[in-house]
Amino acid sequence: MQHVVVIGAGQAGASCVAKLRSGGFEGKITLIGAEPCPPYQRPPLSKGYLLGEMSQERLLLRPEAFYADQGITLKTDCRVTAIDPEARVLSTSDGAVAYDELVLATGSTPRRLPAAIGGALEGVFTVRDLADVDAMAPRFVKGAKVLIVGGGYIGLEAAAVAAKLGLEVTLVEMADRILQRVAAPETSDYFRALHESHGVRLREGVGLERLLGEGHVTGARLSDGTEIAADFVITGVGIEPDIALAASARVEIDNGIKVDAQGRTNLPGIWAAGDCTSFPYRGGRIRLESVPNAIDQAEVVAENILGAGKDYVAKPWFWSDQYDVKLQIAGLNAGYDRVVTRRGAGSASFWYYRGETLLAVDAANDPRGYMVGKRLIEAGKSPDPALVADPQADLKALLRA
Repeated sequence: MQHVVVIGAGQAGASCVAKLRSGGFEGKITLIGAEPCPPYQRPPLSKGYLLGEMSQERLLLRPEAFYADQGITLKTDCRVTAIDPEARVLSTSDGAVAYDELVLATGSTPRRLPAAIGGALEGVFTVRDLADVDAMAPRFVKGAKVLIVGGGYIGLEAAAVAAKLGLEVTLVEMADRILQRVAAPETSDYFRALHESHGVRLREGVGLERLLGEGHVTGARLSDGTEIAADFVITGVGIEPDIALAASARVEIDNGIKVDAQGRTNLPGIWAAGDCTSFPYRGGRIRLESVPNAIDQAEVVAENILGAGKDYVAKPWFWSDQYDVKLQIAGLNAGYDRVVTRRGAGSASFWYYRGETLLAVDAANDPRGYMVGKRLIEAGKSPDPALVADPQADLKALLRA
């Protein structure tokens, strides 16, 4: 009887094992996770869960009983320390585990501030897993001063929660503007205005020199010499693919675990899916950090373990919730040379073009704009920018053009 082992009990790992079983696999399945709880959703951690609007039970991707009911061995609080690809055996904190097929769904890890500038002080947090959020949640009390380092989506989502709960929020972004790495100036301007309207103090174009405090963080000194008092600090300065285990087993690495279009690594019997992977895309290679990619790629890997021989075709989309604004993003904006803005009553969308080709859409409280944009991009259609910008134009008509 074949044994498929999946390392990483996040969205990709959970999706892979469920797809294996629903796809008719009758062998043994083992899902190994380092955290002490069953697989859960991560996006709500920095939103609904931190706000206290979502319980831990509601975070779970599936009821814990699902795994036993499906004959899936779920090993939580278990760390894999080594892979022997020749013997097809894992070394884990719970003993050796033999496998026939192995899926690496190790996800990503947050970048941390160096200890040399105060990153190891008590009261400095990242937002990556349940333990992170549980540790910082008691500090979210009205009037507390929080410094957020990093103006990407994680930092902005944490700022929104803190502001809604009545904290004094300062966000520092060393780039010229928030969201500079991932969005156009128009999208940055929209979210800057949103956060400032909720009392968040944004410091753009200023770096962090060091955190201050003896043992516990008390503030920060910025690159312009100013000092900011803080009761605690949240860092959102990006993530890295978790490749250490794979690299130690001589799995090929290229901006993540390198896989082919079907999810195979360079080693026989080893596959990978989710945030940790880079894969072929439109003549190049990309790595996507998103829930939809984790689910879709993991399910394709499961199908291919069962012999489907199916290439994974990514359809990138993302989202972020801040205050009462839901941002939905379709496509990838790399290489854009202009942005067309469409505004409605309480909504806005920003359409990225390269020449006459539509690449991506950022839609803020504009679900119709998002859905139409997503369908256009997936169909390879590029509407007239003048029609997109006209708030009176029927977006759905663009699909028929």
